[in-house]
Amino acid sequence: MIYEGKAITVKEIEGGIAQLNFDLKGESVNKFNRLTIEELGAAAEKLQAAKGLKGLVITSSKDVFIVGADITEFTDLFAGPEDELVANNLQANKIFSAIEDLPFPSVTAINGIALGGGFEMCLATDYRVMSEKAKVGLPEVKLGIFPGFGGTVRLPRLIGADNAIEWICMGSEQRADKALKFGAVDVVVPAEKLMDAAVDLLKQCNSGKLDYKARRAEKTGKLKLNAMESMMTFETAKGFVAGQAGKNYPAPVEAIKVMQKHSGMTRDKAIEVEAKGFAKMAKTNVAASLVQLYLNDQELKKTAKQWEPKANKVNLAAVLGAGIMGGGVAFQSALKGTPILMKDINEKGIELGLKEAKKLLSKRVEKGKMDASAMADTLNRIRPTLSYGDFGNVDLVVEAVIENPKIKDAVLREVEGLVKEDAILTSNTSTISINRLAANLKRPENFCGMHFFNPVHMMPLVEVIRGEKTSDKAVATTVAYAKAMGKTPIVVNDCPGFLVNRVLFPYFGGFIGLVRDGADFQKVDRVMQGFGWPMGPAYLLDVVGMDTAKHAGEVMAEGFPDRMKHEGTTAIDVMFDNDRLGQKNDKGFYQYELDKKGKQKKVVDEKSYELLKPVVQSQNDFSDEQIIERMMVPLCIETVRCLEDGIVDTPAEADMGLIFGIGFPPFRGGALRYIDDVGVEEFCKIADKYKDLGPLYHPTEGMREMAKSGKKYHG
Repeated sequence: MIYEGKAITVKEIEGGIAQLNFDLKGESVNKFNRLTIEELGAAAEKLQAAKGLKGLVITSSKDVFIVGADITEFTDLFAGPEDELVANNLQANKIFSAIEDLPFPSVTAINGIALGGGFEMCLATDYRVMSEKAKVGLPEVKLGIFPGFGGTVRLPRLIGADNAIEWICMGSEQRADKALKFGAVDVVVPAEKLMDAAVDLLKQCNSGKLDYKARRAEKTGKLKLNAMESMMTFETAKGFVAGQAGKNYPAPVEAIKVMQKHSGMTRDKAIEVEAKGFAKMAKTNVAASLVQLYLNDQELKKTAKQWEPKANKVNLAAVLGAGIMGGGVAFQSALKGTPILMKDINEKGIELGLKEAKKLLSKRVEKGKMDASAMADTLNRIRPTLSYGDFGNVDLVVEAVIENPKIKDAVLREVEGLVKEDAILTSNTSTISINRLAANLKRPENFCGMHFFNPVHMMPLVEVIRGEKTSDKAVATTVAYAKAMGKTPIVVNDCPGFLVNRVLFPYFGGFIGLVRDGADFQKVDRVMQGFGWPMGPAYLLDVVGMDTAKHAGEVMAEGFPDRMKHEGTTAIDVMFDNDRLGQKNDKGFYQYELDKKGKQKKVVDEKSYELLKPVVQSQNDFSDEQIIERMMVPLCIETVRCLEDGIVDTPAEADMGLIFGIGFPPFRGGALRYIDDVGVEEFCKIADKYKDLGPLYHPTEGMREMAKSGKKYHG
């Protein structure tokens, strides 16, 4: 044994060839934490000093190669001084370069996923062999940073600057065939032949068939672009990537700038440039928020997994109400492998549901995500029906009929009498109390909410709403089914609007108040889009539908009259009363026309301003800052109330619910993370500027206590 540690071992296997194997003890995957990097450095020293070695194969004993850096260490690391971050990266790179500079050829055998630092480890060796089913990639931009272990230096010199820019700035995982095509790997073989292929490459190097020193010199030298080629490549890419990423995500463009700056340098100088650029991005609030987002997501997955032991398996599901929502639920269930009955009371509804499913599947075929055979198999898992004939075999029912408590009550009572005793009933209600809907059920313990967001196939969140009598089994089974559908479930307790809509309507309340006080709704939309929302509040209301917004608003006003009941006529009332329902009938705050591709596009409609005049009580030219404050303060305070009221258990769940459910700007990390960034004390001062606007703008006592003690919601 040449070296033995807790994450890495090195031994000679045959004919002077050494094997450096990653196998991090106590972990299901390999990752570059502090321990692993330290051991890699020690192993490199042993390899440098070893006598008679003719080559090195780097392998992994786990199903994945290396998933990347240990992101749980990022929060503390990124909080440190910038010069410490630079020094940390340079030290890690010194170790990677020591592997690259070994006095004999090296090959990485990539048996599974190699991402981020894991792929950068692969790039440090002279050659790479890859399993057919493995994937590689540099996804760091998704965390607001870019590769920091030499990835921006080695990859452009290996596959060309254009290709490296695409790989780094998109952050996508690459399949083996594409990696081979671009030259990122040298050989692709079945997994069982990986070691043989790696050893064969080393033998070719030692026999002189392969010039590994020339390959190494190319990878550690300057990028082979003249001044004109360099300018054209990098300047063109900066413009395109800036347009794609947007101003709120600086890392992709910064990565290009770094690659451009070090393109004329050799490896060690280039790595210094990369380290400084990496540290600059790591110190941004975007990186801090996106890292927190990743950690929140891991916490959600861990929480969902804890429900597994109590869950019943859903072998057959059913959805009541075929429409667009029901069709979306049926599509998602069938797509992920769970057969589903799709029931409606008439053929027209069934046709609409099937049409929705076929439309979504056809798009997947067009994009090459599935073939016609797979589409047929998926459609066969959707069984349309006008009767309850097969409901005796159903394990879970999703009720998705009209948002009317009387109709839902009747449908739920009817289906309860036709399913087996341990079947779980769920309601896709967006606002109606689960306790209210459970009141007339014989087995309320088997009932909970399962709130999908529209469009079902795109929105990742499912709110699983627990009523007073809902059992753990009902929650666990619903969570498991949501996960099986590829969704992110968050368990919340019952209240009007649950988590997401309860928080959304104070945001709409802020908008209603701005319009009342003379704000131009188009300016409000522009400002909030600039803040990072996918669309402004007026546009969002048009997409939601004014009828839906009015109904939900009335439910919220009944539940929280002190702060969600509005005096007089509101902008939403005006639109609804004038049959301007939004995209549903092509007119709302905006008017909607079809573009060349047949998609709805919004255009300005001056009639909206005429209709709104009676509700405008004054004229004000609000600054961007005032608009943001008046929109965000109510939303954030209501999120805090949901946490304090126990509607949601953790800040992570609250923030992820808003990001996945209503498109809260991810780079801001969620409402509670946003309060943390502003500072709880400062946030309360901002809210107090608007105290005369009513309780929506009044911080809770808990917030004021946190402000005094300097506490944060996240750590």
